[in-house]
Amino acid sequence: MSLIDLLTGNTGNQVAEQAENKFGISKNQVIALLAVATPLIISYLRNKSQDAKEAEALNNALDKDHNGSILNDASQIEARQAEGGSILDHIFGGQKSTVENQLSQNTGISIDKIGPILAMLAPVVMGYIGQQKQQSNVGAGGLGDLLGGILGNASNQAQAQQSNPLNDILGSVLGGGQSQSSGNPLNDIIGSVLGGGGNQQQGGGGLGSILGNILGGK
Repeated sequence: MSLIDLLTGNTGNQVAEQAENKFGISKNQVIALLAVATPLIISYLRNKSQDAKEAEALNNALDKDHNGSILNDASQIEARQAEGGSILDHIFGGQKSTVENQLSQNTGISIDKIGPILAMLAPVVMGYIGQQKQQSNVGAGGLGDLLGGILGNASNQAQAQQSNPLNDILGSVLGGGQSQSSGNPLNDIIGSVLGGGGNQQQGGGGLGSILGNILGGK
C-alpha cells in the first residue's frame, strides 16, 4: 500500500470521519490536512533517522508498538490519541507549535483542533511505517532509506496520476493558487516536503513554500 493509497483509502477516511464527528470539521478539510501533514511527519522522521541513536529508538518503537494493526482497526485511532501527542512532541520538538500554526493558517482549521487531529494521525502514520518496515525486513540502519522510498514513491504516484482524488480536495480547501505551477497541487506539496521538488513552485508561495521553510530546505 502506497502513502497515497493510505490517505485516499479506508484508513484515511476513518481518520477523517472520526475527526469530523469529534471536532465538527468538514471531512475534506481533514483529508487535506492529512495529505500535507503525513509526508511532513515522515520527512521529519527520515531526518531524525540519520542519527544512529534516533534510528535505533524509532526502530524499537516500531517493533514494540506499531505493527500496522491500527490500519485495520479504526477503534484504535481515537483510543491512541494521547500516545499520538507524545509521538508528535518527539518528532517536531521545538518546531511543533510553528508547524501547527502554519497548518492551521493554510487549511482553515482552528489552531486548537490542529494538534488533536494530528495526534489522531500520528499513530496511523507510525503503524503504516511499521507495516512497511516488516514487509521490507529492515532494521534501524535501513530506516532512512525506507522512509525516503515511501516519500519518493508518493511523489512519483502523484506525478503519474493527473486526476488524483486528493488533488480536488487540496485545490478546493487550500485554494486554486496551489495548482498554478504544475497543475498538480498534491505533487507540489509533497515535492516541497521532499525538498527537491520545492524548486518547482518557490515563486508560487502558498503552503508548499511554507512547508519548505519549516523543513529548512532539508
